[in-house]
Amino acid sequence: MPVRQLGPFQVGAIGLGCMSLSHAYGSPPPAPEGERLLLAALDAGVTLFDTAALYGFGANETLLGRVLKPHRNRITLASKGGMAGVQGEEGMKRVIDGRPEAIRRNCEDSLRRLQTDVIDVYYLHRWDQRIPIEESVGAMSDLVRAGKVRTLGLSEVSAATLRKAHAVHPIAAVQNEYSLWTRNPEIAMLDACQELGVAFVAFSPVARAFLCDALHDVAALDPKDIRRHMPRFAPENYGRNLKLLPPYRELAREAGCTPAQLALAWLLHQRPFIIPIPGTTKVEHLREDLGAAGVVLEAGLVQRLDALINQNSVAGNRYSEQSNREVDTEVF
Repeated sequence: MPVRQLGPFQVGAIGLGCMSLSHAYGSPPPAPEGERLLLAALDAGVTLFDTAALYGFGANETLLGRVLKPHRNRITLASKGGMAGVQGEEGMKRVIDGRPEAIRRNCEDSLRRLQTDVIDVYYLHRWDQRIPIEESVGAMSDLVRAGKVRTLGLSEVSAATLRKAHAVHPIAAVQNEYSLWTRNPEIAMLDACQELGVAFVAFSPVARAFLCDALHDVAALDPKDIRRHMPRFAPENYGRNLKLLPPYRELAREAGCTPAQLALAWLLHQRPFIIPIPGTTKVEHLREDLGAAGVVLEAGLVQRLDALINQNSVAGNRYSEQSNREVDTEVF
């Protein structure tokens, strides 16, 4: 596995987003399957494992803590706070809370679940726009000084917010969505990361399975799958988006790789500081994803990819109106 720099850490060029083992895409796999996938990732050379307090309302961190604790010195462990599950009268509810006391509580809970003394990369999962970013990052910097966190990151933020945060404490990584069909980071964030020496961690790099060329019928999705509420997967938009797949499939054939590998290889070719973190519940898909690190793309093929799938050719917004209000990223 080639390596890339994330703050002081050298990590595999492709990491593992662990969310789907506990969260978001319907019923998660049984615990033994999740354990098997994590160990397979270790064996295959994955060194960056990404989780969050929110995923499964702590279940994902608990899974990683149980499986990865014996291998802690081999990996770079990333988690997120500032958005977590809070118990209410109607059960657990997702709450964005960037107050210093909430961030400290989230971090302590994550350390306990992860069974570790320190988190290597600790992200603010969402900027709570009621709280100045400087205040939230200031609280996170206290965690660094206390030895509970090694480096800081931000998720779903704009370049302007990154600069404000970076002035308070060095930011090692920004984690935003980036793929052929989500180009928002190209507006300003990638240039800001390059200028400031910040790694860019790309989540949903295969477009929530669209670019795997395997999801052709959204009606087959689990009733609790979050994609059912995303505009791009609405039937009227998804039908249009599916028309992009036959020529995309042909480009993958020309590149000598699978469609999923093509999506990841495209990201790796964009900038040397981009680290995709695809997620999966299947060991065979994990191995397929990691194979993208060895795919070489010719410049002409990259240009044809750019022209085929981009912000102008994809139908539908990334998030619903409500979810869009919760993020701080630039939009076209």
